[in-house]
Parts: sequence; structure tokens; C-alpha cells
Amino acid sequence: MRLEDALSGGGKLVAFIVGGDPSIEDSFNIACDVIEAGADVLEIGLPFSDPLADGPTIQAAGQRALEAGMNTDKYFNLVKRVDGRYDTPLVCLTYYNICLQYGLARFAVKCAESGIDGVIVPDLPVEEAGPFLKELQGNNVDFIFLVSETTTDDRLEKIVKKASGFIYVVSLLGTTGARKEVNPRLKGLISRIRKQTSLPLAVGFGISQPEHVRRVLDMGADAAIVGSAIVKRIEKGEDARSYVKKLKKASE
Repeated sequence: MRLEDALSGGGKLVAFIVGGDPSIEDSFNIACDVIEAGADVLEIGLPFSDPLADGPTIQAAGQRALEAGMNTDKYFNLVKRVDGRYDTPLVCLTYYNICLQYGLARFAVKCAESGIDGVIVPDLPVEEAGPFLKELQGNNVDFIFLVSETTTDDRLEKIVKKASGFIYVVSLLGTTGARKEVNPRLKGLISRIRKQTSLPLAVGFGISQPEHVRRVLDMGADAAIVGSAIVKRIEKGEDARSYVKKLKKASE
């Protein structure tokens, strides 16, 4: 419920960073900066060596984090430190292989213990999500599904029955990464999903400018998700806090 409550009512910002990038300590400080700058929810990526949905910016960040020694246990410790300091809901974004290797039940318990409110696994389709979903639900952790333009009505129906927290609306096809424009067809997709669920709708993939944030909210989304554009600033050693402040201002 924490995620649903945090994102209900519109005008919300979800920020994404990669845990352990550029180092574990730096990413803790960046997480604090991003939350203090006004992010309503923080997604922290648990890096994987073969991230299918990630564009080059987030792939490179994951690589830097792995080289800095990030692993699943260190990730949970990092998240626990962030959760100990703030009330902001936290979301883990990772890939199914990591969850399987760690053990689904163990992963779900660690999520709950470290303060993770929801999990996004882009490569786990709704048809195969049952076992992991059961473990997460047993620990009061939401499983967040992705919905895109290519999601059929039949599939959407299956997803909304199992989803909790929020729906991650994929604004365009392809991998994550900054784009110049917001997909004009997004409004139709948002209203199509809206007819099926009362969960908050958060739009991600390609949202990189304050004006993009404003645009997706004006199209009917409850929240905008910004990832690659924040991660790019971290890569360049630029200040993430002031950028997130601008994004948050655009959401209000």
C-alpha cells in the first residue's frame, strides 16, 4: 500500500539510480541527495551482467557498480541504510536470474527486511511470475508489472489482476534511455490502462527533461519515472540533487 499511497493523486516523481554506482558509498550519498531533492519514490537498480531492458547509460552504470564490488547482499545492506534514514518508498529493479540464483523465498524476505516496498523484474512475464509473486506477497512486497503499447488486452487483464503498487507504463518501445520527445500515442495507452485498474500509473523509458515530466503528467499519468538522465549526470560527476529538484518542480 505504501507505493500506491505515495503515487496516488498525480504530480509524482519516481527517480532511478543504480546501486553501487560509481561506488557503494557514493551511491548511498546520491540516494540521500535524490530523496532530499523531492523524489516521491526511489528505484535502486540491482545490477546484472546482462541487462536486456537497459540502454547504454544504465548498462555502463551497472558495469561500474559490479566492478566496484556490488553484489546482492551488499545491495540489500545499501538499501537498508537508505530506508533507515528516510520514509520514501524504495523499489528494487533487477533481473530474474539474480532472484533465482539468490533463491526466490530468500530474496523476498531480504526485500522486506531491508525496506524494499516493490520489485520490478523486466524479464519476468506475467505468465511465469506466479512463484515469485507468491513469495513477495507473503512478505508484503509489491510486484510491479510493465505495460507497453504492444501489451494485448488479454495480457493487460492478466497483469492488472496480479499487479500491486503501481503499473509501470513503458512510454516507447526499445531499451531505456533519454529521448528528445514524448511518444504522442502515450495518452491513448494511459487511458486504455486506466479503464482496467485503479492503481497509479507511472510512465518511464525516455523521460529525460522537466518538460517531459510535465507532458506525461498532463497526459494523465500519476507519476513520471526518470532514470537514464539522472544516471548520466552521475556518470559525468555532475550534481544529481539540483537536477532532481528541477524534475520535481515540473511535476507539481
